[in-house]
Amino acid sequence: MTDALRHGRASLAFGFFAQGVAFALLVTRIPAIQDRYGVSDALLPVFLAAVPILAGVGSVVSERLVRRVRPSRLLRWSQPVVLLALLGVGAGDGVAVLAVALAVFGLAVGALDASMNMLGVSLQRAYGRSIMLGFHAAYSLGGILGASLAWAGAHWDLALWVSYLPVVVLLPAALVGSRWYVDGERGGAAGDGSTGESGGGAGAGVAFKVLLPLCLVMTFAYIGDSTVSNWSAKYLQDVLGSSEQLATVPYNVYMVTTLVGRAVGDFGVRRFGAVAVVRGGAVVAAGGFAVVASAPGAWVGMLGFTLLGLGLCVLVPQTFAAAGRLAAGRDGRPGASDAAVARLNVFNYVGFLIGSPLVGALGDAWSYRGAMLVPMVLVLVTVVYARSFEAQPDRYGGGHERPRTADVGRGSNGL
Repeated sequence: MTDALRHGRASLAFGFFAQGVAFALLVTRIPAIQDRYGVSDALLPVFLAAVPILAGVGSVVSERLVRRVRPSRLLRWSQPVVLLALLGVGAGDGVAVLAVALAVFGLAVGALDASMNMLGVSLQRAYGRSIMLGFHAAYSLGGILGASLAWAGAHWDLALWVSYLPVVVLLPAALVGSRWYVDGERGGAAGDGSTGESGGGAGAGVAFKVLLPLCLVMTFAYIGDSTVSNWSAKYLQDVLGSSEQLATVPYNVYMVTTLVGRAVGDFGVRRFGAVAVVRGGAVVAAGGFAVVASAPGAWVGMLGFTLLGLGLCVLVPQTFAAAGRLAAGRDGRPGASDAAVARLNVFNYVGFLIGSPLVGALGDAWSYRGAMLVPMVLVLVTVVYARSFEAQPDRYGGGHERPRTADVGRGSNGL
């Protein structure tokens, strides 16, 4: 294990952490953004939907960019753009400025999410053992910090731009940390803009139909996640009769249990395998939705949201890791997993776009208890596709990821 790999792992974990802070600062201050810019209730959903749509576009563009530019370089420059766009959201002086800032944020966050997970998959392959959940645990930790900072800003009635000042600290730290990013599977000095032998056409051998089961799992996982983030407070207050203050607790509990599950999840993958962990996570998450749907009161409902955090937290990181393994097993070129991860990342936003409107429409037309059964069934479908998470035979002839010592000893600064 080289120092470059260790430094690359630590710097990428910080990148995930910074993105967790930034995204939480955005989504938890939506009411403040609406008030600052005078965005009407009718127009607000347009702004909110535009961000994941443009993020999907950014992810698609990333699939093409990484054929010419290393993922480390794409991540190095997309993260500062995301952070600067967030500052623009906080400091703008008109709806037009808000629209531009959110558009830039969406496009850049698509490239950021794709490239972060590309590097995570590549590093996991270089390590030869599961470390992907640890990166997403760092994201969850950042989300908790960002939500806490947003709460403090709202509690003390701080100006929106003041609430976003932590970005001023994250920006230089992310730029400095990016010097140690590692493109684990590519030859040459990472971050120099070249692709060496992994040039054009990387990943073309992985057909979409091969990735389809993983795309469905990603979509279902984010439908579940968006259900919690968008409807947990309303459900607890309106359906289970909690107080307004108590209604804010389920999402925080969900985030904490997500962090805990991801922090220990890699050990579970190493001990029991990805298939067993994904199956277990899907069953636990489905059980959480069942508890929420049948809860007689607020405290039982919070138990359900706790189970949801423990179950859903493993699905997304393992889906990215499985896509990387599948691509590497079918296509020996180093860039194959990058293209697969970029394609898969689009379904992150598909699930986010579908989940909240789906539950809302079903809740209004039927009942919110009944609406909770829909993501429960979708998450259970993941059990059917669990075999897609098996280790794939790779070009070394085995199912395990092995480091390529000639390649992985170089960081994105050429070390």
